[in-house]
Amino acid sequence: MVECLSSILNDEDGASKSWREQVRGDSTYGSPATGSAPDSQSVAGTRILVLTSSTGGGHDARATAFRRWVRELYGWEVDVRVESMLEDSSRLARFGVGLYNFIQRHVPWLHHPYYVLIEGLSYINANRVSLGGRYYREVLETYRPHLVFSVHDCLNRGYFPEARRLLGKGLRCATYCSEFSGGYGYSRNWVEHSVDLYISRTETAKDYAVKALGLDPARIAVRGQFPSPRVYREKLLPIERHLFITQRLGLRPDRRIVLLTTGGAGANNHLALLEVLKAHADQYQAVVVCGRNQKAFLQAARWQHMNPAFGCRVVGYSNEIHLYMQAADFVIARGGTTTCSEALHTGCPIVFNGIGGVMPQEKLTVKYFVRNRAAAKIGSSEDLEKLLGDWYRSPEKLRELRSRFSAMNFDDDPRETIKMLVDLAREAAAETEESEEPE
Repeated sequence: MVECLSSILNDEDGASKSWREQVRGDSTYGSPATGSAPDSQSVAGTRILVLTSSTGGGHDARATAFRRWVRELYGWEVDVRVESMLEDSSRLARFGVGLYNFIQRHVPWLHHPYYVLIEGLSYINANRVSLGGRYYREVLETYRPHLVFSVHDCLNRGYFPEARRLLGKGLRCATYCSEFSGGYGYSRNWVEHSVDLYISRTETAKDYAVKALGLDPARIAVRGQFPSPRVYREKLLPIERHLFITQRLGLRPDRRIVLLTTGGAGANNHLALLEVLKAHADQYQAVVVCGRNQKAFLQAARWQHMNPAFGCRVVGYSNEIHLYMQAADFVIARGGTTTCSEALHTGCPIVFNGIGGVMPQEKLTVKYFVRNRAAAKIGSSEDLEKLLGDWYRSPEKLRELRSRFSAMNFDDDPRETIKMLVDLAREAAAETEESEEPE
């Protein structure tokens, strides 16, 4: 096993097989479905259109995870088309997405007035799609999906009624809402009352959708989360974790590892936090993930070069965050739902990064964990210094935090969520076939 592991320790992209499959040759959630790829001119009998947008990285991550789960479980029997509907359908919407990501990187507090502005879409898109409607209708007419599945808050209201007017009432529509809790930051744009299936991540978020936004509880299912199949497969055994830390990351196994991440837009405070960690170099080392933020990567790499005595590994974009989390003792991250869901799945405690302010959407996640004393929060680099000092004096506090955090993990099987959605699409496909049969 060690020889096999050593041969892939430098494989950062995980191109052919997943890391754990190469090491152990097994698959907890089953091997990918067999079958040949369909001809480029053909489309599978059951078709699902997924609506997403790159505001942050979480929505796209869920869209990609859904497509991979469907391919793994159903092969080519079910076709999935993912559309970045905001960016591709309207110049104004594309500008809004870019502005969202700029604010997230540089001035998070500005998201509060921006959030109020975006809530106005609930009135503009009350019954039809205003911005980008032409492109959306073209996609519907050419692809003719049986299920329209939204994983983004701004792609529900108006989008489902528009699709039903064009394709008929037999079309099914579903939403996966990624919020952990309700209140300020839970966009009313999530709720389109004609939805057939509304999947809520938690009971807390479900209650808000019902009581505050008037969604029919009969249309809601609470189903936790569904990160990519790879995240569920690759769980490191102790020897694998040791080799991953020492050979892949080049770090020491006898010191705590702090994982510093960015959001999908590359928001970070890496340099300020690294300076704090450097003062505790006898106890801590760091893995610094910079995502697609080239400036952050160059700055962190330069800092590492200037501070060779501090154990540090700097990486750019990576699809192995779940492995870094298994190696880390805790992660410092903003309140993005995807990072938090992977941390929850791997049992890696979170210290929420609130430097510069917390976005309304992130407040929902921070509130969910902090209220349950399952996470810590910092608002400055000085707060991190105080937290590390507290954990040094009372190491049991970090152990208790990890225990409370791990206890909040979801125990549902992600395949159940995928099956619910595919069954909904197949139901619509069967009705369509019946209606088209000659009498």
